[in-house]
Amino acid sequence: LLPFSWLFGLFAVLRRGLYRIGVFRVPALALPVVVVGNISVGGTGKTPVIIWLVQQLLAKGLKPVVISRGYGRRTGETLIVVTPEHSAHEVGDEPLLISRLTGCPVVVAGDRVAAAKVAGRGDADVILSDDGLQHYRLQRTLEIVVVDGQRGVGNGHLLPAGPLREPVQRLENVAAILINGPASSNCNGIAGIHFALEQQAAVNMRDGSTRELVDFAGLSVWSVAGVGNPERFHAGLRSLGLAVDVVDIPDHGEVDLVELQRIKAQPILMTSKDAVKYTAIESESLWEVPATLTMPSAAAASLLDMIVAQVASERKKN
Repeated sequence: LLPFSWLFGLFAVLRRGLYRIGVFRVPALALPVVVVGNISVGGTGKTPVIIWLVQQLLAKGLKPVVISRGYGRRTGETLIVVTPEHSAHEVGDEPLLISRLTGCPVVVAGDRVAAAKVAGRGDADVILSDDGLQHYRLQRTLEIVVVDGQRGVGNGHLLPAGPLREPVQRLENVAAILINGPASSNCNGIAGIHFALEQQAAVNMRDGSTRELVDFAGLSVWSVAGVGNPERFHAGLRSLGLAVDVVDIPDHGEVDLVELQRIKAQPILMTSKDAVKYTAIESESLWEVPATLTMPSAAAASLLDMIVAQVASERKKN
């Protein structure tokens, strides 16, 4: 497949170059844009990073707004301003999760530029784009790339011979690289800011009660993770002594929970991204396992200061 990867790479570099020299037009936007994306396929922890950034920017007095394609929704290319009352089928699981956890305005549209223009009509200060690193028609002020610390860049090859959407050298041109994993992870020698997604407790989706994950140790549970890298979630539960029955579903996928309970009546533990799809089900067996993003305080402060400074500079120019 290497010859096809070389063609893919040539196309990717050529396309980016044509945008950079102005052959393809990049529409002007009213607000600075921070793109949070990746250069590889599969889950890297991008959505938790978006949620964390929104919360941190709100704490600093800024007013962020998030744009997303709303992957997996059943409303096609329709532009929708997300509210917590929407369903995942209408707006997508990730945008709905961001909206519910942060209260931040979220706009979903097949055309990210159209979403950004709508986002710029309010009183927001900055747009955060959930993915879109390769969507060069979208004007951007900063690019942040999230890398999986376990998988890194895989074999280093572009699609279809490897997992990369762009060459590794693309990382040299971004404002920050965030690595999902401990500092001890090799990550193909890539340098960046390491962060962790900690899963310590489960929240009952019926009554809101909280239970430490270690309390499930020794019990058999269903593990539901319709995310890009589900093994990270399953492995986290196993590390705490849970006997995990893995439910094999694709990213953004769904499963018949009633059928699961018919097969084996036991607790069902799921990621927050999955939980937003099952809020209408009344069962004391459903547990959401939220992930809390942690990052060294000095690194977090430096990253946020950079973003705030760039946003202020861009707003001043406009």
